[in-house]
Amino acid sequence: MPSIITRELGALALLSCIYSAVPSESITSSKPSIQRVASLHTPRSAHTATTLRSGQVLIVGGMTSGSSALSSVELFDPSTNSSQDLSDLSARRAGHTATLLADGRVLIAGGYDGEYLASLEVFDPATRRFAPAGSLMVARSGQTATLLPDGRVLFVGGVGTGWTFLASAEIYDPSLGKSKLVGSLRAARESHTATMLPDGRVLIVGGHSGRRPDQVAYSSAEVFDPDTRRFSPAGNLATPRHKHDAIALPDGRVLVIGGADRTDRVHFATTEIYDPRAATFEPGPAMKNRRYKIAGTSVLLPTGDVLVTSGARTAEVLRRGSSAFTEIHGQFPDAYHFAAAALLPGGDVVISGGYSDANENASGVWRFRSAALMSAALLPEHR
Repeated sequence: MPSIITRELGALALLSCIYSAVPSESITSSKPSIQRVASLHTPRSAHTATTLRSGQVLIVGGMTSGSSALSSVELFDPSTNSSQDLSDLSARRAGHTATLLADGRVLIAGGYDGEYLASLEVFDPATRRFAPAGSLMVARSGQTATLLPDGRVLFVGGVGTGWTFLASAEIYDPSLGKSKLVGSLRAARESHTATMLPDGRVLIVGGHSGRRPDQVAYSSAEVFDPDTRRFSPAGNLATPRHKHDAIALPDGRVLVIGGADRTDRVHFATTEIYDPRAATFEPGPAMKNRRYKIAGTSVLLPTGDVLVTSGARTAEVLRRGSSAFTEIHGQFPDAYHFAAAALLPGGDVVISGGYSDANENASGVWRFRSAALMSAALLPEHR
């Protein structure tokens, strides 16, 4: 049975959404903005977007119209604001993970294509092709993937065969092409977050298990120690939440952003901040908008500011040292969920796809412009 991503999207007849090209105009502004710059060849959500060393963005898989998982792959070039199709994955995947490895390749793991997947494949930017890379010990979708300081990848939780919520975790070694199970979570969870701490440990926050009406959202946090390969308690959120996001701040703390309650009917504008020294959470500044289904769409900018990009029609930023969020100029056509965001080398951010509460899958590619001088000339979308 499907994971939470697949179950929710599968219930929808997701439609391609077509937008009109915006006439070219010139903007000179000292303020950052969000602008639509292109269209994906295939509308998609629950996909991944990874910035390569070249500065291009690899967009992989996801879901499209009719709730079908995709094997298609696109490469977005920010120098031309255009996307091109690449060779397909070996399997259709949604709810998978993509991890930029130390050698510049991208590891694609797990996901769902009607069955839960254990297979791994790796993208080589030199050949622009995917190759088999072994398999996970446990088939899983909706897991988190974290690149450890030694170059290995930690996979945590998710949902697996038989619609089972997973407490298992495993570490994949790309030099060997093999994965090994490590200690288990104290609670099986999906829709959680995983964030690297300054000391190399990994913080796991929130998430849920079960399905509505018996779904349980967690306030608990756990921390994984690569040295002991075990999880231990790491305090509790003030508010149980899932489908949230989390970002490591420059001072070593972790900002937990938005999410929803166990019913999915109450969405949060609140944030909480985890202090790893005290292993406690404290209230953070509230956002201007309630946001959920936003994992992986918040970005720490080179300035130390935090940009939050999805779950509402506007993006907003928390300036480093500030106690309040401010909204960014420009709007998305809708409040997109399960979109993907990727930080570019120059400090801009590319936001792609997602789906809306109007049951529409997005083909749009938006760009957060961080420079003082910006052009709003938008390219015609691909047909």
